[in-house]
This record gives sequence, C-alpha cells and structure tokens, in this order.
Amino acid sequence: MSHTESIFIDGTWRAPANGRPFDVIDPATEEVAATIMLASEADVDDAVDAARRAFPGFAALSPSERADLLEAIVAEYDRRTDALVDAVITEMGAPEGFARNVQIKMARERFERAAKIVRSYDFEQMVGTSLVVREPIGVCAFITPWNWPLNQAASKIAYSLAAGCTSVWKPSEVSPLSAVILTEVMDAAGLPKGVVNLVQGDGPSVGAAMSRHPGVDMVSFTGSTRGGIAVAHAAADTVKRVHQELGGKSANIILPDADLESAVATGTTRAFRNTGQSCQAPTRMLVPQDRMDEAAEIARRAALAMRVGDPRAPDTDLGPLVSAQHWAKVQGLIQTGIDEGATLACGGPGLPEGFNKGYFVRPTVFADVTNDMTIAREEIFGPVLSIIGYSDEAHAIEIANDSIYGLAAYISTPDLDRARGLARNLRAGRVYLNYAAARGDVPFGGYKQSGNGREQGVHGLEDFTELKAILGYEPA
Repeated sequence: MSHTESIFIDGTWRAPANGRPFDVIDPATEEVAATIMLASEADVDDAVDAARRAFPGFAALSPSERADLLEAIVAEYDRRTDALVDAVITEMGAPEGFARNVQIKMARERFERAAKIVRSYDFEQMVGTSLVVREPIGVCAFITPWNWPLNQAASKIAYSLAAGCTSVWKPSEVSPLSAVILTEVMDAAGLPKGVVNLVQGDGPSVGAAMSRHPGVDMVSFTGSTRGGIAVAHAAADTVKRVHQELGGKSANIILPDADLESAVATGTTRAFRNTGQSCQAPTRMLVPQDRMDEAAEIARRAALAMRVGDPRAPDTDLGPLVSAQHWAKVQGLIQTGIDEGATLACGGPGLPEGFNKGYFVRPTVFADVTNDMTIAREEIFGPVLSIIGYSDEAHAIEIANDSIYGLAAYISTPDLDRARGLARNLRAGRVYLNYAAARGDVPFGGYKQSGNGREQGVHGLEDFTELKAILGYEPA
C-alpha cells in the first residue's frame, strides 16, 4: 500500500503538516501492521478549502453524470477486492469469510444502489404553482468508525456523492488501512479533485476540528453516543446539520409461540456477528420467564459452537476484538455481569483456552439478567449475550423500550400479524421480524440516544440535501 503515511487533499496524496506517527496494530497478533501519520487542524483547513472549491462544479453535474461516477467506483472497487479484504482482516480482525462476503460486499452495495437511485430520483416537484427543489447540502465532514470501516464510510460517501456534495473524511485511526484503498479506488475511478478528501487523525484533534469548522455544512458521525455528543457540541456554534449513528442495545423478543431452539440459536449467532462489534446487535434476548433455563442452555450450545481463532483461517467464526483498550473494556463488563449476580452460562473473563496473545474473547452468555443490570444497560460491543425473562407481551415491550438506545429491535414468532403489531410499539429505527436480512434500500438509524438522521436508500440520499421552495414558479 503506497499511501499509508499520506493524506489525500484536492486530488493529491501528500504528507500531513506536522504529522504524528501512529501504529496500526493487528489485533490477532498484537504486532504493528502499519504506521500512519496523523494530520492536524491545518490539514483539515486545507481539505475543507479543497472541498469548497470543488463543490460548485460537482453540484452542477447532472444526476446521471454522478451515477456514472458511482458506477466507475464500483468497477474499480471490484478490481481491489482482495486488497480491501486483506486490509479489513489486518486492521480489525474480521474473519476472512466475513470480511469478503459481508464487510466488503455491503460497502460495494452502497455505491451500486446509490447510482441506481440517483438515476431515477426526482430532485424537483411542483406543489401548486411553486417548485420544490432538493439541492446538495454542501461540504460534509465524515467521521467513521473502526467496526464497519468500509460499510459505514460508503453509506455516507456514496449517498453524498449521489446528492452532489463534496466531503472531508476522517476514518478511525484504529482501522485506517481500508480507507486508504477506498480513496485510491475513488481517485482511480476519476472522481474530480477535491470532491472527497481523506484526512487521517484522531477525534480530539482532527475530528473536533472538522466538527466545528465554519466551512463544513454538515457533519455525519458514526460511533459511540459519548463521541456523538462531543461532535454535536463542537458543531453547535456554526449551526450545521449534525447527523449521528450512535450506540445500541437492541432487544430481541422471542415470543412464547416461537420455535425456541431455532430463535435462541439464531439470535445468539446474530448477536455475535462481527465478534459482537455491531451497534444493532441483538444483545438483550427477551424470553418467557418460565423458559429461562431452556433458553440459556440453547444459547450456551450455540455460543460454544462458534469457533474463535485466527481471522485468516477458513473455519473461524469469531476473530479478535479490535484493540487492547476495547478488550479491557469488554473484560471489565463481563466481570461486572458476574459481580451483579447474573448467571454465567458460558464464557467469562480472560483469553479463550489455547490463546496467549491477541485480543480474543470467550463467547459469553449470561442468563437471569434483569434490565437494571449494567450488562443490560451498557453497550458491551463484544460477544456477550444477556438473557432477560419477561412475564407477558406487555412486559416484554416495556423491557425492550426501557433503554436510552433505540437503534434496532428483533421479534421472533410464526404469527406475522402479531409481530407486525408488536413492532409498532417498539421505539427503534429498525425492527427485524423473524431475523429478516438487513437491506440497503430502507433507512438505517435510531431513536433516542442512538442518534438522528438516516442512512441508505432514498432517505439516505435525502439527508444530504436541502429543500428550496421557489414560489410563483408558475403563474397563478
């Protein structure tokens, strides 16, 4: 990778001003995989200036011309698939199959779908004698996370390009390698200079500078709720649009008429997807109280069947957590679950048997959890499942909604009408009925402290636009 220690501004790779070296650690080996150079506020100023210069010309392109560029990005992306897979494995420890078939594929879909949507989307419509126009919001600042380093970036970049916006992008410094390749992909696809600018850096310096910058019209952040609050504070003085996709603690309601074996086993697997490092993971499993022991045993077997190991091995289900700091956090929360009296069905603190290095975690299931316990309130972001009992459907809804988060929820029942009705009572941005597959053509985002705004699909495109009403456009 030729540009690991560079940033990309105004169509040119260059060294950052006063760059500071930062080691990227392979979480499976704890060894240095690469070194990047962290940028400074001066680099943010340069990147924003480049994006502002590029904006008028890019915004003036027709929707079909922007779609052509997005399709060119997809074609170039396909040529770099192997390099992208290798980068995601190296920087965040995703198992090879998951990296290739989920992480990489989902990000590709964002560009492909954005191209299709913008070709047919009507940016103008008449309302009586007035014309209502959707125009690109302007220069966007993107701050993206380490857990889905390509998908979360693509969800922002693809739809902002479709809308006609320009941007400055700061990926997580923990997982920056795939960002370099994606930027090379966009450059090779012919994206005009200054339209997307890559600035490596950390949150307190580069992220904060982007959020408060007066030349930025919108900041879109994906990460922790704590980080989202900091971004919103920094952005407040310039009254820019703030778009946030934050934490989650998704409830998974398994109704009494569900096939308990299937629903619990699938729910456990779904909770541990991406080694549990997913904001919409169904980590609060709600089961009928009188079937707690049975559910715990099913979840225990499902968890122990998942293979923890080298992310490059073909049979690995769970790779390591992303960093030593995050591993320590997850270990502390597992111990807290034990200390607060939850029943440990399997797993627990410490490295899995046979491991003496790497940030690996024992797949952990807690039963007899109450919704006031720390492990039911806080986003753990690791392969840790909390099983909570409920007395009836009203009680299940009450528990599910009793959270500061509202990103996603899950319902299992063969009675689809019952599931549909229950879904309307859940305060969450997405509700998955019977483990429906995730889709990129419907909005993604949350209620409450899970954030605001939506990504993906038509709604994701519209979030990057401003509405203008031109009254008297037609004579009365």
